[in-house]
Amino acid sequence: MDYERLIDEETWAFIRRTAESYPDDAVDLSIEDQRRVYDTMCQDFRQPRPVGVETQDLTADGVPVRIYTAGQPTRTVVYFHGGGFVLGGLDSHDDVCAELCAQTGYRVVAVDYRLCPEHVHPAQFDDSWTAVNWAAREFGDPLILAGDSAGGNLAAAVSHHARGRLDGILGQVLIFPLLGGDRTKGSYLEHAHAPLLTLDDIKFYESVRYAGDQPEGDPTYLPLQDSDFSNLPPTVVVTADCDPLRDDGPNYCEKIAATGGKAHWINEPGLVHGYLRARTSVKRAAESFERISVAIEALGQGIWSYD
Repeated sequence: MDYERLIDEETWAFIRRTAESYPDDAVDLSIEDQRRVYDTMCQDFRQPRPVGVETQDLTADGVPVRIYTAGQPTRTVVYFHGGGFVLGGLDSHDDVCAELCAQTGYRVVAVDYRLCPEHVHPAQFDDSWTAVNWAAREFGDPLILAGDSAGGNLAAAVSHHARGRLDGILGQVLIFPLLGGDRTKGSYLEHAHAPLLTLDDIKFYESVRYAGDQPEGDPTYLPLQDSDFSNLPPTVVVTADCDPLRDDGPNYCEKIAATGGKAHWINEPGLVHGYLRARTSVKRAAESFERISVAIEALGQGIWSYD
C-alpha cells in the first residue's frame, strides 16, 4: 500500500508525533506499560476544555462517569472511549467529550468501563449498558450513543441490546468502530500494515478480551454477529480510509439499510485510525470532527440529512 501517496504531510506529522510517545510495537509491552505510554500520548495531544463547559465525576450505578454540560441541555450523548478495550479512560478522551458538548450544546456522559484483561467480556458491555440506563433515568433526555474504535463497538452493542428494553435512543454515531467484519478480505488485508493500527494489533486486543472460547453469535461482543439488524436507531458510521477496520462501516450500514433502517457511511480519505487526536493539527481530521459533531447534533434533533 502506497501510504506516502495516500496520506498527506499533515497526517504524517501526526503519525510521527504519536510514535514519539506510543511506539509502533506498543502491543509487545506489558499491559501496564501499554497503558502508561498510551496515557502519555493522550496527554501530549490533550486540548483545554472549551470555555463554558463544566464537568462532574459521578458513579452511574457503580460505573464511573464524567458529565459535561454547557448551559441547559435537552439531549444527552453517552460516549464510549476507544483503546482496544485495554487502554483509556475518562482522561484519554476528555477533550473530545468537552468539545462535543460545546459544539452540540448537549450533555455528554463519558463512560469509564472496566478494561481487559483484568475484566473480560462481557464486563465492558455490562458497564456500558448500566451507564446508558442510568443516564436515561437520571436525566430523562433522549439519548444519542457515540464512541470511537472499541467505544464504537460498545455504542452499537448497546443499540442492539436496547431494542425492546430501552426507549429514547435517537441515534448512534460510530467512529472508526470495530464491529466484527471478515478479517480475511477487504480492508483487513488491504490495510493490514496501516500506520497506527495493524491487523496484528487488532488480533492482540482480541486475544485478551475473552476467557475460554471466543464468543460467537453474540452482538454484545461483535455487533456484526447479530442475526437481526432491524429497528436500530438512525446510524452514522465514520471511518478512516487507511485503517484495517474501514470495511466494518459499510458492511454494518448495508445490513441496517437492508431492513429498511437509516444508516449512512462516511469514509475519510487519507486518514488513519485514531485521527480524533489530530483534529487540531490536520485539516482533514478537523473537517471530519466537524462532520461527527454535526451528525450527533442532527440525530439529537431527529434530523436525517443523508438521503
